[in-house]
Amino acid sequence: MNLLRTLVVSTAIACFTFAGVAGAGTLDDVKRKGFVQCGVSQGLPGFSNPDEKGNWTGIDVDICRAVAAAIFGDASKVKYTPLSAKERFTALQSGEVDVLSRNTTWTLVRDTALGLNFTGVTYYDGQGFMVPKKLGVKSAKELNGASVCVNIGTTTELNMADFFRANKMEYKPVVFEKADEVVAAYDAGRCDVYTTDRSGLAAQRLKLKNPDAHMVLPEIISKEPLGPVVRHGDDQWFDLVKWTLYAMLEAEEYGLNSKNVDKMKSSSDPVVKRLLGIEGDMGKNLGVDNNWVYNIVKQVGNYSEVYDRNVGPATPLKLERGANALWKEGGLQYGMPVR
Repeated sequence: MNLLRTLVVSTAIACFTFAGVAGAGTLDDVKRKGFVQCGVSQGLPGFSNPDEKGNWTGIDVDICRAVAAAIFGDASKVKYTPLSAKERFTALQSGEVDVLSRNTTWTLVRDTALGLNFTGVTYYDGQGFMVPKKLGVKSAKELNGASVCVNIGTTTELNMADFFRANKMEYKPVVFEKADEVVAAYDAGRCDVYTTDRSGLAAQRLKLKNPDAHMVLPEIISKEPLGPVVRHGDDQWFDLVKWTLYAMLEAEEYGLNSKNVDKMKSSSDPVVKRLLGIEGDMGKNLGVDNNWVYNIVKQVGNYSEVYDRNVGPATPLKLERGANALWKEGGLQYGMPVR
């Protein structure tokens, strides 16, 4: 009995030691090299998209900027690696990127079999279909026999197969590796339908020669919770990326934004004091300075600021908050307590 107890304790200590070493890996590497290597899309307006000068913007980009702000106090300390859907997981697994922030759907297989961890949901989405208005199609149930353009290596492919099978319809997949290839093929009339996440349809529609000639059908055929991804076995890095998102949500909930964050340092609210590092050691518990949330909010903004400037109603995408509203406002976004 004593021997068994000794083995159990020894194993627990060994596991704890290993976890501590593994957990320090990526954060220490990032601090040493001086920037976060962020895996992004090859160009999706509103999420991760470069301009003509190579400056990246979007929700996914802002997540990486927020992580950099938390670590360095400087949101600009990020380098971006554009990745196709097919190569994104390999790039993360191999260490080519520190975090994958690329409109990626959280699924059981990806969260277990690929050696990856999803750190939260930055955008609750669902898959849809876009068609030329001239086809006269009003519902996805009318797509029997259609040719459908789609990205290879995505949940989109699998959801499409499930949808047509469940509805006893035939279809012809027209697959491409790069998103821009899918858009170009659809715009050239090489397929009848384009399918991807509905936020992606709103973004890619802007690239078409005549956006107003196309419409998104009403059906939503899947759940697509999109969020950042890190490698298994690095709990400290996992915690930091995860709590970066939660901090942005908590900041919105408690009225902190980039314009008032300095003034809010004098707040008497204990939650605000913890968020801004005036009380407690929240940052130190993550391996960063206690002003980590202040730096995130000051330089990047809270969640609503990030959403509104990238995909909100005042942007070309014109996406309402919907499911991405805070839980208090009927949405699904719920920041865990920073305490």
